[in-house]
Amino acid sequence: MKKILDLMEQELKQAFEACGYEAKFAKVVLSNRPDLCEYQCNGAMAAAKAYKKKPIDIAAAVVEKLTGASADASGAQAGSAHPVFSEAVAVMPGFINLKVSGQFLAEYMQGMAAADKLGLEAPAKPETVMVDYGGANVAKPLHVGHLRAAIIGESIKRMGRFLGHNTIGDVHLGDWGLQMGLIIEELRDRKPGLVYFDEAFAGEFPAEAPFTISELEEIYPAASAKSKTDEAFKERAHQATLKLQKGYAPYRAIWQHIMSVSVEDLKKNYSNLNVEFDLWKGESDAEPYIADMIQMLVDKGLAYESQGALVVDVAEETDTKEIPPCLIRKSDGASLYATSDLATIVEREQDFHPDRYIYVVDKRQGMHFEQVFRVAKKAGIVKQDTPMIFLGFGTMNGRDGKPFKTREGGVMRLETLIAEINEAVYARIMEDEERTVSEEEARRTAGIVGLAALKYGDLSNQAVKDYVFDIERFTAFSGNTGPYILYTIVRIKSLLNKYRENGGIVSEEALEKDILPAANDSEKALMLLISRYNEVLESGFSETAPHKICQYIYELSNAFNSFYHETKILTEPDEARKDSFIGLITLARRVLETCIGLLGIEAPDRM
Repeated sequence: MKKILDLMEQELKQAFEACGYEAKFAKVVLSNRPDLCEYQCNGAMAAAKAYKKKPIDIAAAVVEKLTGASADASGAQAGSAHPVFSEAVAVMPGFINLKVSGQFLAEYMQGMAAADKLGLEAPAKPETVMVDYGGANVAKPLHVGHLRAAIIGESIKRMGRFLGHNTIGDVHLGDWGLQMGLIIEELRDRKPGLVYFDEAFAGEFPAEAPFTISELEEIYPAASAKSKTDEAFKERAHQATLKLQKGYAPYRAIWQHIMSVSVEDLKKNYSNLNVEFDLWKGESDAEPYIADMIQMLVDKGLAYESQGALVVDVAEETDTKEIPPCLIRKSDGASLYATSDLATIVEREQDFHPDRYIYVVDKRQGMHFEQVFRVAKKAGIVKQDTPMIFLGFGTMNGRDGKPFKTREGGVMRLETLIAEINEAVYARIMEDEERTVSEEEARRTAGIVGLAALKYGDLSNQAVKDYVFDIERFTAFSGNTGPYILYTIVRIKSLLNKYRENGGIVSEEALEKDILPAANDSEKALMLLISRYNEVLESGFSETAPHKICQYIYELSNAFNSFYHETKILTEPDEARKDSFIGLITLARRVLETCIGLLGIEAPDRM
């Protein structure tokens, strides 16, 4: 189903061409003056320069061709005899103001209700899209610093998949660096009698890990702190890391225990965020590709030695800031993040041949990924025309403007944050004097609404920007919040339930309801918002901008609530009109539920 903008542009293109002007000038955009019109075309302004004419003359001619209208004494032209536009007006200095026909808009609503995915068109050429997000380190609990990568990446993955692309989400775990050596050496100090530290041991290593997840989460920070004051311990950890990476069997066995215990816990915690990954790969998976990749860089004359290290120059003449060489291998032979990131791309090219890469990472890693992407393309690992998108996100801050911490000043665990926001939502539900849900249902609902509050509070901000985590604002049932969006959906569900209780018949798809042209301004405003659905979804993904979906569903919720307050939906005496209302609000609910699903949010039945 074509986007409503495309259908309007199609009409304008025919009018421009009929007047002797190029169709490229017929671009239609949402009006920035909704008090005057719904959409507008500003192409006459650009066409005036190309054709050496007054913009108003071009606009007037296009409107006349579009509608058959003639100019009045002021030079303005308007017309209404058109199947798509109820009004088209040429105004000084050369704008074309447009209003959509009520009949055309109602038919568009009907088409959306009947179409697969509400009329969202399948891509002309589906892509394989690799989304790298999550990035948690094993042996550490998820904390608030992991929140943004997880929920932004999950929404991008869901959007791409819904649009029809083969979208693959990879957690890309940190599982191969110095932290592994630190854990191994701390374990040696605590439990020196383990067989992994007995060089004479020749049997099979135990199947059970010598630690629990709780012990593991305590071992790493203790080891990290020790390495800052004990140089000998730090050197031991460094050597243990090298031995692990070179395949030393006892350390590989410990590493396998770390992985199995950590990944099981990470999966549980990511699941609590309604976040899922297709691939649970890590830096270690890139290890088999590193040696050949480095040799390839050397053979192509790209990698060279500098002070004992191996580097690749990536600076370009067009750079406006300094781009340092990309460090591929340290002077002691150790790999770096750039090494494993490049080798991971080699692996992904071999396994999936992605048409597009999207990395959802802290924006402070921007330079690192700029270097990595340039090496990948310079070396021919990735085709020059393959988009490699760095979606860098800002920090989640406290009210003091600093990165969010616990009251004691430490980094808050993600499960603690979720528990706190769920408790805040539960308190709001229980405070409602008109509450109809039991305490047990209130608890369940608080879990759903709390997660929506958390995710929407984050996703409604442009990813690159820092934002303030405000639990009071995020959990409010009014304003631009997750709970407000869910409350709107629940309100529609309640209306439909009452309609059924009174003998009305409505399926989940509402295909049997004829949607009539709008009876008032608020109903038309709701239809106009609904009609933008496929345009918003497509641009949200192409621009890697989940906040656009949030802004859209907030505006759509406002439009529905205005319509609800101004319209007697269930007591409308005209049955055909009532059926039309029911069909329209069912469509509104389906659009809202589809959009929140792409954000990784669900709606309860009652609030």
